[in-house]
Amino acid sequence: MKLKINPFKFSPSNGLLLLALVLIISGCKKQIETKERPPNILFIMTDDHAYQAISAYGSNLIKTPNIDRLATEGVRFDNSFVTNSICSPSRATALTGKFSHLNGVRDNLDVFDSTQLTFPKILQANNYHTAVVGKWHLKSEPTGFDFWKVLPDQGHYYNPEFRTPNGIEASKGYVTDVITTAALDYLDKVKESEKPFLLMYQHKAPHRQWWPSMDDLQTLKSSPYPTPSTLFDSYDNRGTAAKTAEMRIADHMALSADNKLKPKLLEKLNIQEFLGWYTEAYRERYHRLSEEEKKQWDAVYGPINTHFENNPPEGDCLTLWKYQRYMEDYLGALQSVDRNIGRVLDYLDEHNLTENTLVVYTSDQGFYLGEHGWFDKRFMYEQSFKTPLIMRYPNQIPPGTVIEQLVQNIDYAPTFLNLANLAIPEDMQGKSLVPLFKTNEYKWRDELYYHYYEFPGIHMVKRHYGIRTERYKLIHFYYDVDEWELYDLKLDPDEMNNVYDQEGYRTIRKELHQKLSNLRTVYRDNSDAQNQHYITTDIQRLKDLGWYSE
Repeated sequence: MKLKINPFKFSPSNGLLLLALVLIISGCKKQIETKERPPNILFIMTDDHAYQAISAYGSNLIKTPNIDRLATEGVRFDNSFVTNSICSPSRATALTGKFSHLNGVRDNLDVFDSTQLTFPKILQANNYHTAVVGKWHLKSEPTGFDFWKVLPDQGHYYNPEFRTPNGIEASKGYVTDVITTAALDYLDKVKESEKPFLLMYQHKAPHRQWWPSMDDLQTLKSSPYPTPSTLFDSYDNRGTAAKTAEMRIADHMALSADNKLKPKLLEKLNIQEFLGWYTEAYRERYHRLSEEEKKQWDAVYGPINTHFENNPPEGDCLTLWKYQRYMEDYLGALQSVDRNIGRVLDYLDEHNLTENTLVVYTSDQGFYLGEHGWFDKRFMYEQSFKTPLIMRYPNQIPPGTVIEQLVQNIDYAPTFLNLANLAIPEDMQGKSLVPLFKTNEYKWRDELYYHYYEFPGIHMVKRHYGIRTERYKLIHFYYDVDEWELYDLKLDPDEMNNVYDQEGYRTIRKELHQKLSNLRTVYRDNSDAQNQHYITTDIQRLKDLGWYSE
């Protein structure tokens, strides 16, 4: 039945009726527009945040109440992984939805081709405000953003500078606080707009060398942290790569820049660092502090230096000392991250933005917190391959959801575009996660592909690629070795026992080899000639930088 109004028979009574109908119709239209309006997207990425250091993932090291709030009110992905566990490549993958060999960023030396298609560019072209604030680490200038303010390269923890379209901009304060303030300032400008926003809110912390905020210097230095069972791993029954990687806390963690011992003390004790430039790195960072900040710093780290001087530990005791110091500072840097995320979540609540904003929390990869005696990342082993991923979007994600399916950072871009009701480009290699919000029965992928390239280089983790299924992991280390490793994650979750040559795994080994070959074809990474080209050009590039010699 259609209601008809004759405009030529207007009277005060039917005029009131008409006005009422207009208000009702406009109200309905507003509801429809609100319901159909694409979500705002707040994409939070930290640097090197291990899932083992988030209490929502069961951490016994730290409480992260604000990150946990996102998990309680949204979804926690328990099997979230990266395609290449290193900073720049991971960021390029998130932007493009493509593996490193296609987006052109295979290691931290590559420059991101900013002319290629990214999800921010697609959102910008489809009526989104777009911005990136914080860490960029892709060398080229950000494109696809209406506003950007990013750290040069790794940036600094204290009083950092930022790259902007108008040049370098200096700031005062702690980097996590400064980035958050810039993010909130941007939200102030767009919060009442009829257009949705994308804000990439990207933190430097807790990247090495883990220099905490002045507010957190002392808070985590009162009690010892539990040590991982594999802290003193001897790498028996593992290949060359694990034995030769230069990321052992015992041998490669710097007492100066990492553990905050003053260079003068090391000179006095005649201690030589693994790499001499670490002492200069300490001096450079310390001198960025104001005189008042130096007093606060010395009040905390002075006694640590004095105690080390009076009781210098050796052997395993030194490793344990370094591990405890590592945890105090790494987790201290994370406290500021969690606190500042709380500032942003409170802002969304206060301005009625929570309901229609997708909030994503992730890291550019996982990290070793002493497992296998390591810090850093790079390997396809679980602690660096797996990364935290938490999403909250009240309109579509039931609170307290846990998803077990194998997801990867190639999936971020397709998910954002799907939620914005936009077509996903065919050359994006990921899949939208949206169907997983609705049911765990959705048919999903059964395996993941991984490829790491940065060797020779810092930490000297050998090049490798591999496949992970729900239960098994097959890894091929190549370039200057030709070694295979196979792990049964059900029986050996710590990946201590390479079963590649064991008789009982012959059948599964054959199956995994075939699946790996298929994956390399699907993801267009099966060209040995292409890899040989990479190797040849990379050697020359590393020689030019002075990082490599025959």
